[in-house]
Amino acid sequence: MIKLFYYFLPFIALFLPSLWVNYILKKYNKILPDMPFTGRELGKKILEEKKITNVSINPIHQLDHYNPKEKKIHIATDKLDKKSITSIAVVAHEIGHAIQDKEKYKPLILRQSLIEKTMIFQRIGSFLLIIGLPSIFAFTKSPFITLIAAIIIMGCLSTNVLIHLITLPVEFDASFKRALPILKRYVPKENMYQCKSVLRAAALTYLAQSIVSIFRLKIILLSFINIFKSIIRR
Repeated sequence: MIKLFYYFLPFIALFLPSLWVNYILKKYNKILPDMPFTGRELGKKILEEKKITNVSINPIHQLDHYNPKEKKIHIATDKLDKKSITSIAVVAHEIGHAIQDKEKYKPLILRQSLIEKTMIFQRIGSFLLIIGLPSIFAFTKSPFITLIAAIIIMGCLSTNVLIHLITLPVEFDASFKRALPILKRYVPKENMYQCKSVLRAAALTYLAQSIVSIFRLKIILLSFINIFKSIIRR
C-alpha cells in the first residue's frame, strides 16, 4: 500500500496546483448579500477611475484572461455577474493586466512576444498529435522516427508551460501590485484574506492548467509508445 502511494505521489503533486486553484475560486464564489456590486460593475468602475477607455469586459466559457491585442477582459460566465469575492477579485486581477498594458509593463510585453513566437511550435505539436503517432509509425515503419515525433510533440506543446513559468511574476504583479491596492479601497478588512487567496489562485490558474494539460498529453504519448513496443515485439 505504501509503495503504491509513493508511485502515485508524483501524479498527485502535478494535479495539486489545479485542484487548489479550482477549490479556492469555487469556495469564494458564493453570493454575499452585503456585497454592493458584481465583478462586472466593479470592473467598469475601476476602468473609469484608471481612465482605461479602450478595454471592455466580456463573458466567456473558458479561462479568465486579458487579451492585450483585442483590449478585452474575458471572465467566465459563472463569475462575471456574481456578487462574490471570487468575482470582484478575478476581475480586479485581469484589470491588473490591462493596467500593465497601459503602462507598457515590459514583462507583459515579453510574455506576449514569447506567446506569438512559440505559436508555430504549438501548431506543429497539435498537427502531429492530430495525425497521431500510430499513423506516423504506419507511414514510416520506423520506431525511431515515431519516437522522435513523440519527443517533438512533447517539446512543442510544453512551450506553453515554460512561458507561464517564466512569466509568473507578471501574474503576481497583476494580483498584488495592481489589483490588491484597488480592492483594499472597496472591500472590508475582514474580507481581505479571502481576496488575497483568490488573487493568488488567479495568478496560478494558467500555470496550473498547463501542467495538467502536459500531464494528460504525456499519458497519451506513453500509451502510444507502449502500443509501438507491442507491435515491434510481434
